[in-house]
Amino acid sequence: MPMIGILGGTFDPVHFGHLRPALEIQQQLGLEEIRLIPCRIPPHRPQPLASADQRVFMLEAAIHNHPVFRIDTRELEREGPSWTLNTLVSLRKEVGAHQLCLLLGMDAFCGLTTWHRWHELPDHCHMVVMTRPGIELPGEGELADFIARHRVMDPGALAQHASGLLLFRTVSRLEISGTQIRKQLATGQDPGYLLPEAVLEIIRKEDLYR
Repeated sequence: MPMIGILGGTFDPVHFGHLRPALEIQQQLGLEEIRLIPCRIPPHRPQPLASADQRVFMLEAAIHNHPVFRIDTRELEREGPSWTLNTLVSLRKEVGAHQLCLLLGMDAFCGLTTWHRWHELPDHCHMVVMTRPGIELPGEGELADFIARHRVMDPGALAQHASGLLLFRTVSRLEISGTQIRKQLATGQDPGYLLPEAVLEIIRKEDLYR
């Protein structure tokens, strides 16, 4: 059964720190596609500076000629905070028995216990945490218990279950953030090579982040 990766975020703007790790996970796990899901109202960070249309436009430019990526705008079309659980429930109704793999960076995973109804997430998906070499996992507390219950070491296990598993995978270390890019643009610096050139062209044309 094909597996689908899910990567959410503000994508304000989308950059290589989003795209390269996700592509590596797609290739490591043989995912059928990666759904990029821009959020409307992020529950744990400030409201995006670029509009929803501008963020989708930048995503379209970034993934041009990369058919493994697909933009999913369901959170932009839904009122209220962009709770990941609601998105997973909606996706599950759409894709049926396909395995859903929620892709998370290590920082996001470490904040998982602050997410809306976070204990229910494994009911609807697998979780794949994109890590860097040398990262230490929590040794105690709720998150450590969660890891103990759900972690698997074999990537092949994901294909054998509909949901409920947690996998850690090492990806290229790219210390890039949207905050960093926006600050560079605001101070007149050139953020070239941190994000696709086509995205940077849109930012300049739309005069974003200044």
